Amino acid sequence: MTSKQSFSSSDITSQSGYFSALKATVETAFYGENVKQVTTIAQAYALAKTAPGVIITDLPIKHTAELGLPPDAKVLVANDGRVVGRTAAARQIIGQPDVDETKLAAIAREAVFLGSRKTFLRGDVTVGLSSDFAIKAHLMLPEAYANNLYTYLLNFQIDTPQRNAEYEQSRPLPEGDIYLYADPDWHDPAYPNGLAVFDPTHNAAIVLGLRYFGELKKGTLTLAWATAHRNGFVACHGGMKQYTRQDGDFTMAAFGLSGSGKSTITLASHGDQYPVKVLHDDAFVIDRQTGATTALEPSYFDKTQDYPLSDPGIQYFLTVQNVGVTLDAAGKKTLVTQDIRNGNGRTVKSRYVTPNRVDHLTESIDAIFWIMKDDTLPPVVKLEDPDLAAAFGVTLATKRSTAENVIGDVDRDHLVIEPFANPFRSYPLGEDYQDFHQLFEQRQTACYILNTGSYNGQNVKPADTLGAIAKIVDETAAFKPFGLLPKMRYLPLSGFNVDFGDNDYRARLRQRLEDRLAFIATKDVDHDGYDRLPIDASRALEDVIAALDQQAAAM
Repeated sequence: MTSKQSFSSSDITSQSGYFSALKATVETAFYGENVKQVTTIAQAYALAKTAPGVIITDLPIKHTAELGLPPDAKVLVANDGRVVGRTAAARQIIGQPDVDETKLAAIAREAVFLGSRKTFLRGDVTVGLSSDFAIKAHLMLPEAYANNLYTYLLNFQIDTPQRNAEYEQSRPLPEGDIYLYADPDWHDPAYPNGLAVFDPTHNAAIVLGLRYFGELKKGTLTLAWATAHRNGFVACHGGMKQYTRQDGDFTMAAFGLSGSGKSTITLASHGDQYPVKVLHDDAFVIDRQTGATTALEPSYFDKTQDYPLSDPGIQYFLTVQNVGVTLDAAGKKTLVTQDIRNGNGRTVKSRYVTPNRVDHLTESIDAIFWIMKDDTLPPVVKLEDPDLAAAFGVTLATKRSTAENVIGDVDRDHLVIEPFANPFRSYPLGEDYQDFHQLFEQRQTACYILNTGSYNGQNVKPADTLGAIAKIVDETAAFKPFGLLPKMRYLPLSGFNVDFGDNDYRARLRQRLEDRLAFIATKDVDHDGYDRLPIDASRALEDVIAALDQQAAAM
C-alpha cells in the first residue's frame, strides 16, 4: 500500500514513528461501536438527505452514474450559522513553537470521550489521483452532519474497488494513513472560536466546534501537503493547467488565495486556439525530481458568488453550502446565489464541469504565476532571477477573502502577506522557499507576478490578466525593463502606464518593497525563528530597493 493502515507488532511501538498521543486518540475513535461505516456515495447521499437542516432542491445532478449516485439525485443545500468561512485562529500545529502537545492531547481525549455517547459516521477516501502520489484519508463526524461527510466523499476520491486496485500500484510512502476526527457540536469556553489540532508528523487531526465544510477539506489537505513535502514533492495551493501548442506544451501554475482569480485563470480556455488540460484549481503537488504534477482532488470547491442561475456551471453543482433557497416560476426549489444570504457561499462541483480535466501531468512545469493584489505592481511582471522569484513568492501580497472567518477587528481590504498563498503549511516556511527556489534554479521554471487588483487606481480586469497570459503562452509578450530594477520586466498593457518619474509612485513602490523585507525580517525572531528564511531572500529585495533609490537619485 502507499500509506500504512495496518501495522506489524514490531511497528506498534513508541519508537516506530507511526504513533503519538493525538494519533492514538483519534484513530482509536474510528473503531468504536458508535461509528457507522459509509462505503458508497449513494449511501452517503441517502443519509445526507435526511440530516437536520438539509434541503433537497429540485436541481438535478448530471453524471449520476459516473458519480455513483441514484439517477434521480438532486443538489443538496446545507447552511451554517454565523460563521461561513475557515477560522485560522482555531488552528494549532503540534511541533511548532509554543504549542503544548500534552495539553492539546488531553483536550482531544475528553472530546472523543464525550463524542462516544452519540452516533458518528465514517468515510474513507484517497488524496492524490496518480500512482506518483496518493495517500488514504479517513474522516468521522456526528451523524447529524451527514451532509458534510457526503460532501467530503464527493470532494475527494471515495474508495471503490477500481480506485483501490489503482492505489495498490502507487508509490509506497513511509507514512501512516490520515485520520481526521470532527465534532462541530463541541464547545469549550477556553476556545470560543473552536479548536483544530494537527499532528502533521503522524497524520492525525481533530477539528472541534467548527461547522464549516472547508475546515474538513483544508484540514485533510494540510496533512496531505505535509506528507508530500516530506516525500520529495512541492506542496501547492494553486491552480494548474497545460496548453498544447503546435511546437509543444506550455504547463503553468497560478498561486493565490481564494477570491484572487486563481480559479478563473485556471479554468479559462484560450479562445479555443489551443487545447487546454486542467489539472486542478486548488490543490496539487509537484514532483521535485521530475517536475510532474498530481491533483489531490477530483472535484472543485468553488464560490457561488459569480454564479447567477443562468450560468451553465450550475448544472455541475453537487452540494451547496451557505446559500439561499427560493421557488422559481414553476414552483421548484432553486438556489439564491451571488452571496445574497451571506459571503462565501460555496459549492462542490463535479470534475465534469471541465471536460478537459486530467489528474496527472508528466511534463515539467514551465511557469509559475504569483497572484498579487499590490497596486504598485503592473498587471504582469516577469522575475528573471531564482532568488527574486522565490522572495516574491514568500512575500505574496494579497487581501483577505470571505472564505476566512477573521477573528478581531481586521480590515479585509488591507494588504497582507501570505507566503506562497498557502495558509495551511505545517512545517517551516524556509523549506517551502527552498522547494520553489529549486524549481526556478534547477528546473529553469519561469516566474511571473499577476496583479489582479488595481494598478495606480486602475482596476485590472480578468480580460486584462487572461489576455496577458495568452501572450505569454503565444510567446508574443514583449516585456520591457521595469525601470532600473534588476531582473524585473513588465508587460505593457493599454491603460496601465508605468512612470518612474512619478515621485509618489516611486515612494509607494519602495514602501511595499520595504514591507516585504520587514516581513522576512520578522521570521528571524518570531516563534524562535521557526520560519527563518535564507539570507538570499532578503538580499534579492535589498538589491531591488537599492536600484530604485539609484533611479530616484538620477531623476
